[in-house]
Amino acid sequence: MATLMWIIGVAVFVLGLLISIAWHELGHLSTAKMFGIRVPQYMVGFGPTVWSRRRGETEYGFKAIPAGGYIRMVGMFPPGEDGKVRQRSTSPFRGMIEDARAAAYEELQPGDETRMFYTRTPWKRVIVMFAGPFMNLVLAVVVFLGVWMAYGVPKTTTTVSSVADCVISQKEERDTCRDSDKAAPAAAAGIKPGDRIVAYDGRNVTDWKTLQGMIRDSGGPVTITVERDGQRRKLRADVIENDVIKNVDDPAAADDRETVKAGYLGLSPGRTIATLSAGESVERFGDMFAQGVDGLVALPSKIPDLWDAAFMGEERRADSPVGVVGAARVGGEVAAMELPASERVVFFLQLVAWFNLSLFLFNMLPLLPLDGGHIAGALWESIRRGTARVFRRPDPGPFDVAKLMPVAYVVAGVFVCFTLLVLVADVVNPVRLTG
Repeated sequence: MATLMWIIGVAVFVLGLLISIAWHELGHLSTAKMFGIRVPQYMVGFGPTVWSRRRGETEYGFKAIPAGGYIRMVGMFPPGEDGKVRQRSTSPFRGMIEDARAAAYEELQPGDETRMFYTRTPWKRVIVMFAGPFMNLVLAVVVFLGVWMAYGVPKTTTTVSSVADCVISQKEERDTCRDSDKAAPAAAAGIKPGDRIVAYDGRNVTDWKTLQGMIRDSGGPVTITVERDGQRRKLRADVIENDVIKNVDDPAAADDRETVKAGYLGLSPGRTIATLSAGESVERFGDMFAQGVDGLVALPSKIPDLWDAAFMGEERRADSPVGVVGAARVGGEVAAMELPASERVVFFLQLVAWFNLSLFLFNMLPLLPLDGGHIAGALWESIRRGTARVFRRPDPGPFDVAKLMPVAYVVAGVFVCFTLLVLVADVVNPVRLTG
């Protein structure tokens, strides 16, 4: 049964991936048609065509490899300086440019002269290229905010879930007490699981983060007020110094088990699911967006760890980049867990939402062949033409993005290499939610 659920989990993730890709390309398609650009193809996937149907002037279909998608627009690049598409030259870089230009004209039909992508004003081209990533962003926002406002997010509380029997340094890899270990302050004070801490050393507390900070900053005798069976009780505890995880909110820090000396009681908070307001949800999404940007910037620095995990047998870090295969495996792992159906659904929704947010951020990089590269080209053309008008110079004409194709090939090559590295790591040393 677990194997069947794992397969179902992988299939559900792949379906979410295909929907996300189709949604992305729909943004490009709809805006291109809105501005009168002819679109011969709308495809989800790469490789051999599995199914397709022609509707009007566009062929819609699915391809065998569900790892991307595309729409084909006529006239993506302007013609050469002589207005013609020439045969490929012997220069490799010039050949790349001419090949790209020829591909943009290979499906040109009579009447397409006024329906080519490059003939549209820069702001229209920006909209067409931005519409795809924007669709991913919209989907991510809708799903994340919908889940947080309707279902909620895990939240720590001041209700005690467990009490340690003894003091164990969190530098140590053990969870059993020795005869020589001191009793934990919380246990010695009589704190029990289920107690709700309402005040610490005379100060009222309502959230765990505040209480945790108070505990870590204190030392020696303190008075702790707990609510038990509807009654409040004051207990005396003797807070001691111990090695504790430096930042429990940072997965990377927790993974490294970096510790600091701080006050220690020896209790764990309870957890609950709490819904967020619209304002709280927007703020949380803003934090997640910032984390995504930071993660994208930090991506090159994670390559050595990925290499070690893939080929050197080193442990895969919890914050390691994960590809489509790795995410699908995580989805299968969650589906096979003994969790309530609602928690599984919420996990898959957020996994797909995070994938869409990643697609938006990645595609907005101002590099060809990404959407951001075409946006940057259109913006540069607008600046050139605007400057020419201000200084009453001749119109420089459309910016030839095809001249950047050698750079695009390099970027694509780096991306392919990185994707293959992540793929190997996901296969031989995947990130796991369970041991």
